[in-house]
Amino acid sequence: MKILWFFVCCLCIALSHVECGLYDGFKIYELATTNQTIGDGLDLSELSRNESFFELYSISGSPERMMVHPKAQADFLQLLNIHNMSYTIVNHNVGLTLLTEFITNSLLRRMYPYQGKLGTERYYSHAEINRFIEDLAKQNPTRVEVKTVGRSFEGRWLKTIRITNGDGRANKNVILVDGGFHAREWISPAAVVYAIGQLVNNYSVHSQLLQDYDWVILPVVNADGYEYTQLAADARLWRKTRQPSSAKCIGTDLNRNFDFHYKETGASSNPCEEAYAGPRAYSEPEAIVVRDLIQGLADRGKMYLSVHSYGRYILYPWGYMDQLPDTWQDLDEVGRAGADAIKAATGTVYQVGCSTQLLYPAAGASDDYAFNAGFPISFTMELPAGGDNYFNPPAADIDGLVKETWVGIVAMARKVIEKYPLN
Repeated sequence: MKILWFFVCCLCIALSHVECGLYDGFKIYELATTNQTIGDGLDLSELSRNESFFELYSISGSPERMMVHPKAQADFLQLLNIHNMSYTIVNHNVGLTLLTEFITNSLLRRMYPYQGKLGTERYYSHAEINRFIEDLAKQNPTRVEVKTVGRSFEGRWLKTIRITNGDGRANKNVILVDGGFHAREWISPAAVVYAIGQLVNNYSVHSQLLQDYDWVILPVVNADGYEYTQLAADARLWRKTRQPSSAKCIGTDLNRNFDFHYKETGASSNPCEEAYAGPRAYSEPEAIVVRDLIQGLADRGKMYLSVHSYGRYILYPWGYMDQLPDTWQDLDEVGRAGADAIKAATGTVYQVGCSTQLLYPAAGASDDYAFNAGFPISFTMELPAGGDNYFNPPAADIDGLVKETWVGIVAMARKVIEKYPLN
């Protein structure tokens, strides 16, 4: 109890001495619609191109949300009135919310320092995650191998962990998992790290998943962006990498940077937009790392899973066009195994289907690339939203979200093992 009171007092003192920063006064409006096009043609996606309006990517079946600059709020409300659109303000000051979360996370780091394991009490840094997988390798030398596979633009080491059952057999099938493509999606690395812990430390329960399969996992792809979002409240909503893309703007959307129908649809040529595909395919060293992992494992790879947030989706190719691949039924079967398991365990409903049909087109994405490279099952899994801006599940929600995600991953892996036994 004393620790809790100390925590609350520190938070109150900190909030009374600092300003909210870049997002001070921004509001989030929840609109009385579940469609991007309102009434007589007001298009929210077009509206969000205005630098003062920021559309929060929609969740199917849920109301649309817009984050609006203080100077544009009067005009925004007038526009809603013209279109007879009712609304609710769900956040009156985004800056204050982000600041509160930043201070809370800073205090949680002090309360729960890294001590050899990663729990679900807080979000962990890229350096802590690397240290965790290295410690696992030292503790389990026959079953765990950590490999440095590249460096980020800012020089951070990108490392994979390979988890086996320790029998020494070579050429097993492979499940490849990655997280943290987009910087602000903190729940993604948290879920991936939880999966690592389950496969290594709870081996007796999950031994079947490792009998004929090795798991190769890259916990944080966009290490620079992920670290940047933890430096300050103003940086929390950053999405892209940190390599300068123009004299004015920084970063590329890693999940548009792969050389498979690069920059055809759902990708931007504007360096200042969030879906900027980069000046060329593989302009980002982090994308090269994932490409090389996929190519190096394609002959044995049976499932590629890229964990993102948010939306409650299990998405499969194609993302570059509104058309299903010939083997879509195999993809659908595995995806629905995961969605059904999650629904049975927690009641959370995931939608399963083609990226372009359920969400939006996204050419140059890693799931399309992996599928084309030879992985018969390839998914982008969008975890549930959290917080007012959807990208910020509070620390108290981490435990439930990562455990729920693991239920789905296990079910999908079991179905893959059933469908693609080791030859």
